Amino acid sequence: MIDFIKGKLYHIDVDYIVVENNGMGYRVFTSANSVSDFDVVGEEIIIHTEMIVREDAISLVGFSTKEELHMFRLLTSVSGVGTKVGIGILSSLNYISVAAIIASNDVKSMMTAHGVGKKTAERIILELKDKVGKSMMISSDTNIESHVITGGVESDALEALMTLGYTRNEAQSVLKLMDVNGMTVEQILKAALKKLMTQ
Repeated sequence: MIDFIKGKLYHIDVDYIVVENNGMGYRVFTSANSVSDFDVVGEEIIIHTEMIVREDAISLVGFSTKEELHMFRLLTSVSGVGTKVGIGILSSLNYISVAAIIASNDVKSMMTAHGVGKKTAERIILELKDKVGKSMMISSDTNIESHVITGGVESDALEALMTLGYTRNEAQSVLKLMDVNGMTVEQILKAALKKLMTQ
């Protein structure tokens, strides 16, 4: 299993990049959002990867952040969502938006993603909401000082952060430090992720 590749950016295309490492060029399929993060040929980069093995092909999919890769894995765990659709969703919407859409049950916004119809959008939200719920139950025994998130956009942001792979404890710790009045779920997520990534 290849967890990540560190090397020089050799080539950029619409839906993939080529990373050179020790004289070998690795073609890694990725989202439009990650392609835009890798914009200077010749620079050293790290891309977080997942190997996709099928009967007829083996390919690498990768993203500029662990969070986007985690979201890709979640999306492709949903029945009917394959690699192409997963990348399409993360090309149409950034992973923060996808997490916010799932947390707020926003089927209409999910349908704006490439290759996603109403049934698929509903299934993604239904199946991933359930997974977030399970992860919340698993970490419910970890207490956080007196700050309780009871509902609204803050609750949606908490679920979205957990969708991205953070524990309930980590998410609540950062949210309790923020003044979220008047903020949207996406704004809260961006601010929270910035704090989490600098910890």
